[in-house]
Amino acid sequence: MRYNKILDKNIREIVLLKSFPCSYGKCKFCNYIEDNSIDKDEINEVNFEVLKEVTGEFGVLEVINSGSVFEIPSETLKKIREVVREKKIKILYFEAYYGYIKRLDEIRDYFDGVEIRFRIGVETFDDKYRIDSYGKNFVIDEPALKKLSSEFYSACLLVCTAGQTEEMIAKDIETGLENFKQITINVFIDNGTEVRQDKKLVHWLMEKYSHLKADPRVELLYDNKDLGVFEQ
Repeated sequence: MRYNKILDKNIREIVLLKSFPCSYGKCKFCNYIEDNSIDKDEINEVNFEVLKEVTGEFGVLEVINSGSVFEIPSETLKKIREVVREKKIKILYFEAYYGYIKRLDEIRDYFDGVEIRFRIGVETFDDKYRIDSYGKNFVIDEPALKKLSSEFYSACLLVCTAGQTEEMIAKDIETGLENFKQITINVFIDNGTEVRQDKKLVHWLMEKYSHLKADPRVELLYDNKDLGVFEQ
């Protein structure tokens, strides 16, 4: 499924598009990049069909892909812009990797007149854990955190992995809510990579943070299919 409507909170349409390979592609937990392709015609063909389903009824569209918005072919970006204008969409979400932070204005300018909300997968604010356990090689010191919070609307956290602690997760959630307008908390699901789920942490999270399901600033995803868009 590559199209869905999110109706329970932060109402919007969402599409999962194909893209070129992720520029980083080294995250130890990610099998998402298997949806990538180097065949531009195939990518655009799939994406054009998906974008036909967008109605614009909520005025909000989220575009996700197996990487960053900058790995989406120019033809697909042009089609997104056409759809956004035709359907009078006012708010548009995209994903972007940390390494693209200096290029975000390119997307803002391309979709002039539309509010662009960027999401970033920080996974954790614990630098050592992010680098050693997740393979995501960047450091978030205080100046970097300030810059991220000014450029990105939402931060995505990856939780309940073997090696994490309750204290680490609690601090991540607190830091995310203090610095970003929204956060997404993704409970890790075993997916064939070297990262593994800690079931005890999942039970703890469900008990301690179930109230966040009602918080408009938070999307708490217990399964990576909770948004209704995924490829098997």
